[in-house]
Amino acid sequence: MVSQRKVGAILGYVNVIAKNLVNLLYTPLLLHFIGKGDYGVFQMTNSTVVSLSLLSMGFTSAYVRFYSRRKARNDEAGIRRLNGMYLIVFLTIMLICLLCGVFLWANTETLFSKGLTSGEIELAKTLILIMVLNLSLSFPASVFDSYIMVHERFVFQQSRQLFSTLAIPCVAITLLICGFGAAGVAFAWLIVSTVLLLLNIRYAIQSLHMRFSFGRFDWALFKAIGIFSFWIFLNQIFDLVNNNVPNFLLGAMTGSGAVAVFAIAVQIRNIFFMLSTTMSNVFIPKINRMVATENNNRKLTELMTRVGRYQMILFCFVYGGFALVGQYFIRIWAGESFGDAYWMILIMTLPVAIPLTQNTGIEIQRAKNRHKMRSLIYILTSVIDIIISIVFIPSFGYWATTWGYVASIVLGTGLFMNWYYHYRIGLDMTYFWTHMLPIIAVCAGVLAVSGLISYLTQIHGLVGFLLYGALYCALYVLAIWLFITTSDERRVLTGKLSVGKHPAHAR
Repeated sequence: MVSQRKVGAILGYVNVIAKNLVNLLYTPLLLHFIGKGDYGVFQMTNSTVVSLSLLSMGFTSAYVRFYSRRKARNDEAGIRRLNGMYLIVFLTIMLICLLCGVFLWANTETLFSKGLTSGEIELAKTLILIMVLNLSLSFPASVFDSYIMVHERFVFQQSRQLFSTLAIPCVAITLLICGFGAAGVAFAWLIVSTVLLLLNIRYAIQSLHMRFSFGRFDWALFKAIGIFSFWIFLNQIFDLVNNNVPNFLLGAMTGSGAVAVFAIAVQIRNIFFMLSTTMSNVFIPKINRMVATENNNRKLTELMTRVGRYQMILFCFVYGGFALVGQYFIRIWAGESFGDAYWMILIMTLPVAIPLTQNTGIEIQRAKNRHKMRSLIYILTSVIDIIISIVFIPSFGYWATTWGYVASIVLGTGLFMNWYYHYRIGLDMTYFWTHMLPIIAVCAGVLAVSGLISYLTQIHGLVGFLLYGALYCALYVLAIWLFITTSDERRVLTGKLSVGKHPAHAR
């Protein structure tokens, strides 16, 4: 399992790199083929349809906890009943999702008549039908995906995701060349999702011997899962509001152009989330086992800090690099009209350093069944986000959604959650931040030196952009090596590097 976690994390980062390399080509091609207006409609429609993912009501995240507790008791019959219940529940949710999609399709004009033209409304109606069908497939797929994850088959999971990363743009570009427009992009998602569902089913049943029991429905178990999942469901509302509702509000109150600029900023911001969750996700089953068997807060704090330390090193590296060269990158990647996206990314991404280095704490809360208060606070901060957006969008456009997001993150994950982890969950957040602050200080120092070099040398053009980026990478790696890594970490790294250079040493 340790090997699965290590290789899974490595493949996860390969997948993140592949996704972003693909996006370097894919997003400009989309803008070229379908235009800024249709791209905005596509992003706005996707944000609207994604809201239906709330129908899962947190049940997916609850699976690992309830499976782990049954596995700890060697209750194989209970696991089969759990699997059967989940499949029934998610097939029902799939049907509800399709019905909601039909309702959205029938009321598209009512929802977007103020912000979209008649042609854009017709496109939105077509996209809604395809995207809803695609989303509906994700519900039964999540049952098999959860079973695969709880068995820590991260290599299979990440290999499958890598296939998706490469397949979607290939299919989409083919359909765009054939003249299908934005609808072809949505249809590409549907094709790949269907293939992934079939792969999940085959692997879970044939390789992992997943079995189901559809006998008497266990209402007591369903109630326990429902209560546990309800608070995750409220948390998902927070994520939905902060990630998708701003696109909807911009589309309804301004126009597709503002949606497109904000969507580019959110797309870059999401890279930071991918970098963080790729590492923490492989520890979810382990955290649930630790809580189910010993529930030792000291060990949990050490695990959270160890994972968070690597996440902070990676976050600061990427954030600092973007701060230095991101403005030029946005200009050549998306175009001059998306220049504001650079500042929006810097503003929105800085405060998410806190939740992105503490997301193993989310799983600790859930494993302890102590996630209720977090969900309530996040709902409150989501309301603040909505109020700020609605009040200020008419005057400030996408800047209103930017500051609304920042307010919700700072109040929720910044102030409240650190207090809650320390005084209510029992994690030592003083210990945690003692290990984080040196990394932040080193990053600030590297940024200051790199910024001074840029100011003195006046770097211009693509060659200067690449050389400057390479210089920053070298300075950052050197600083981390000298001031952050421990002697044990250096010994391990140098040992592995020497083995890699001299295979004979391994014998």
